[in-house]
Amino acid sequence: MRKDALTLVVFSIFLVLRVALLAQERISPAEAAKYIGRRATVCGLVASANYATQSQGQPTYLDLDSPYPNHIFTALIWGENRDKFSTAPEKAYSGKRICVKGILSNSRGQPQIFVTSPSQITAE
Repeated sequence: MRKDALTLVVFSIFLVLRVALLAQERISPAEAAKYIGRRATVCGLVASANYATQSQGQPTYLDLDSPYPNHIFTALIWGENRDKFSTAPEKAYSGKRICVKGILSNSRGQPQIFVTSPSQITAE
């Protein structure tokens, strides 16, 4: 009886860890379009970074692996969230390899993640 309970506990821990890992699956920017609507971690090189001060909402775009206008994935930071970053994101991450966590959405046929907190981005 005791062995069965231990087996059940170990199996339960394994399942919880497996679900957590799947929920934060690491993918490349090229794979991101397959994961629209799902939570994932997209990792790649910041190929272009732009703070669009004259655009509505003052977005910051971090394009991974391919620069704009040939971008394949974008991490989008709205102006209202920029003050949460200690350094301007377009300067802090430009040319660096990063991972962006969040729910993938689609904008004009391109996958993106809305970044509302610096904790969603990690530099590698």
